[in-house]
Amino acid sequence: MSIRLKVILPYLLLTLVVAATGVYVVTKLVQDSVRERLTNQLLEAGRVVSDDFARQEIKHVQDARIVAFTRGVAEALLVDDRAALAGLAKPIAAGLSIENLILLDAQGQEVLHLIKSSGGLQEVTQPAGAGNVSIVQSLLAAGDPESEPERGMGLNPVDGRYYYFTALPVSLDSQTAGVVVVGTSLDTLLPYLKSTALADVVVYGERGQAIATTLGEGANALGGLSIPAADYGQIVTSNELVHGENFMADGRWYSTARGALRVGDDRLGAFAVVLPLNFVLQAGAVSRNTYVGIFTAAMLAVVLIGYFVSRLIINPLYALVHTSRAIAGGDLEQRTGIRSGDEIGVLANSFDSMTEHLQERTIELEKTNQALEQMDKTKVSFINVSAHELRTPLTLINGYAQILQQKAANNQELEPLAKGILEGSHRMSDIVNSMLDVSRIDSKTLRIYPSAVQVELLIEKIRKYLRPDLAERQLDIQTEGLAGLPMLKADPDLLYKVFYNLMINAIKYTPDGGRITVSGRSLSDNGKSEVEIVVCDTGIGINPRDQALVFEKFYQTGEVLLHSSGKTKFKGGGPGLGLAIARGIVEAHHGRIWVESPGYNESTNPGSRFYVRLPVTGS
Repeated sequence: MSIRLKVILPYLLLTLVVAATGVYVVTKLVQDSVRERLTNQLLEAGRVVSDDFARQEIKHVQDARIVAFTRGVAEALLVDDRAALAGLAKPIAAGLSIENLILLDAQGQEVLHLIKSSGGLQEVTQPAGAGNVSIVQSLLAAGDPESEPERGMGLNPVDGRYYYFTALPVSLDSQTAGVVVVGTSLDTLLPYLKSTALADVVVYGERGQAIATTLGEGANALGGLSIPAADYGQIVTSNELVHGENFMADGRWYSTARGALRVGDDRLGAFAVVLPLNFVLQAGAVSRNTYVGIFTAAMLAVVLIGYFVSRLIINPLYALVHTSRAIAGGDLEQRTGIRSGDEIGVLANSFDSMTEHLQERTIELEKTNQALEQMDKTKVSFINVSAHELRTPLTLINGYAQILQQKAANNQELEPLAKGILEGSHRMSDIVNSMLDVSRIDSKTLRIYPSAVQVELLIEKIRKYLRPDLAERQLDIQTEGLAGLPMLKADPDLLYKVFYNLMINAIKYTPDGGRITVSGRSLSDNGKSEVEIVVCDTGIGINPRDQALVFEKFYQTGEVLLHSSGKTKFKGGGPGLGLAIARGIVEAHHGRIWVESPGYNESTNPGSRFYVRLPVTGS
């Protein structure tokens, strides 16, 4: 049996049985009672919310009376003694866990305002406008120290939160000395209401806007729960819970019931209780035991059968995963050890065969890599030794050539010969010095002696040196933006070699009559000041596949045998070390060098652009 049948057939049959049983159970036992149970639960949650507000009102009144009847509070209110009030009321508020306490004198002026924050009770110095609130003005206007408590909901401008407030007159000698206001924020009340009502709660303001909720966070959540002002007015005047509409939030459907928020005879606003539509299904019904029993039996059967089926599939897959991870970690000796005739067995055999071939190829590559590393070491050693060995005879040749040139100064036949010997020895010395530079770069022994370098003067020095070659080839070198570049902290001799090699390269591959431009600009990369110098030519360009290789040692584009001799001749030959040296020096200065070119074409001459980016500070 194939793996496809092993997986699909048992689960297909079980799924059909479980689905048919589930449809029967849900249709017969749940369908008729869902709406009724949801409505009952909403009504019950609404009654719980109303009762909890009433209990909170009782606590407010008790706390307010304790503050109002504390000895010295009324006397301090009469004389607006803020310090005395703070000393009396603050310990009481802290002990009773009052969240917001406001004491006002008989004229409605705030004498003391305490509000709870993360650091405890804080004393508010700026007026919050409590004297203008209707529940305070009503008590002050009545002037009756025996007046019943007033309550209401409002926004405290100090912390921007909505509070449920209760106000009580403070009496002294049968006169109203002021008003005490106790408040609890809706942010504190609503989570408690949710835990007791087992439903989410929404509180509405006087225009129907949602001012607090346990559903979601932020202004967007409140905005989506607001109701029209007309609906709000109907709810506030109603004596029963009004069943609201269903709505979706955060991918779930909810049902609501709204009612007037009444405490005593006062209607403070409106609230809503919210339940998910699947709440009753989670709560269960009369037929809950039957429903659970059928599905439990079905699911146990699915689990048991699925367990045995999955073992047939997963164990070999685990072996494949374990082997693949071991191979990915470098252990090419690992094998799956799976021997079966199904698709997993074929896959495992193919995997083991692939691993074996990979192991053989890896061993071959390691041997080849070791041989290449040895060859590279031998090559570097040969370059180093050859360069040092050639230096002594070259020094002798240079000396004798100079003597010969002086002696042949007036001999028309010998003078050009002596000059040619001297120029050839100089060329050979340059090659030997380049080989030594490459050797130092490869062995990381290149020494840098930094000093202040002005790029414009450096480029001008190179241009003067190359002036005869430029005149011979009718090439024009232009500079742009170099005068405004900052001084670099770098090795001037090594930077000279970098731009000398780049300009020699541009001369070689630019046809006669062409143009070479050296431009510069300052820039900042991640807060680090840098200088970018670009050597641009109108030459034959570089093939894109060669652009990453031109900086390698001894690499030359095209057929080497077809190159002309001379370091400044068009397509002139050379050892292929100049760009490698330039890259090594730039990287030793913590810089970057790269080339951009549309391609190679000797007819259209697309040109090349060599970029050198160096840090101003040298690091």
